[in-house]
Amino acid sequence: MRAQDSATASGTIAVSGGAEPRPAARPPLVRPRPAPSPVRRGGVLGTVMAALGVAAFSLTFPATAWGLEGLGPWSLVGCRLALAGLVAGGALAALRVPPPGRRHWPGLLVVAGGVVFGFPLLSTLALRTSTTSHAAVVVGLLPLTTAVYAAVRTGSRPTPRFWTAAVVGAAVIVVFALQQSGGAPTVGDLYLFGALLVCAAGYGEGARLAGHMPGWQVIGWALVACLPLSVAGAAVAMTTEPVHLTAHAVAGALWLALGSQFLGLVVWYRGMAAIGVARASQLQLAQPLLTLVWSVLLLGEHLTWAAPAAAVAVLVCIGVTQRASTGAKRVPEGAKRVPEGADPAGANPEERP
Repeated sequence: MRAQDSATASGTIAVSGGAEPRPAARPPLVRPRPAPSPVRRGGVLGTVMAALGVAAFSLTFPATAWGLEGLGPWSLVGCRLALAGLVAGGALAALRVPPPGRRHWPGLLVVAGGVVFGFPLLSTLALRTSTTSHAAVVVGLLPLTTAVYAAVRTGSRPTPRFWTAAVVGAAVIVVFALQQSGGAPTVGDLYLFGALLVCAAGYGEGARLAGHMPGWQVIGWALVACLPLSVAGAAVAMTTEPVHLTAHAVAGALWLALGSQFLGLVVWYRGMAAIGVARASQLQLAQPLLTLVWSVLLLGEHLTWAAPAAAVAVLVCIGVTQRASTGAKRVPEGAKRVPEGADPAGANPEERP
């Protein structure tokens, strides 16, 4: 018995009749599946966040058209910014978020001037004379202007394939816009081109700051910085412009303040911080197409045959840019490389003070 126990303990089984012992059966080896790469997980989440931001932004122009049914342009912009600033300020105060460091305020002021004040005002003025579908295709140039600003500001080097696809996508949108407007730019286009420039700067600075603080704090502090001006402007405008509060006007103003101006920018900055400004900006090539859909469903506008053709061409460009490497910043020899938007110290950007 002891011999048998000894044999069993050593990994063999004794067989009666003097047969040679044979090894005991071992359970099959199960190899654990490798955990998903943190960079890949962050890329997927960042893409989803940026896509949600694009979906929110696609409703901006239809909501603006609704708001203009009952409010003047200055009243609509002032109420939009004041309400969003109060919500953001309340969230920052409730969570006891400390103010950003002094070194972050120049970038926050660029965000405030671009996406908080400049783009809403210029685009609202443009929509007094332009349709939402026309404005949507003109603002389709925003991905290209954002990528150019990011390349100049951060030193990133997108590949030729990336740039080719981005330029082709932008060209498709420009041709579509000119075809819709009869081949000549309008006064509203000038407002929209100005909106493109200031918004690209705001997006670029916001994405950079989202690597140092959560994205919602970036847009939150930018809105709070504009709060005194927006409240005063809303008060003055409401007394000088006619006001007719219809259901459309109220719904449009609420969406502009809460959806486009706050929640949309929160997820958008989070997405850009995770996957990079240039790559995230290309998702916005789909924004004009989504806005065209909303303009038909919500505003009853009519589209020409060119819309489906532009949709297919732009979606192809999105696929190309998402598969093309956007390059990296120049790093000194021997220095550790980190993905664009990641924390060099290895921490999650959302967890940084």
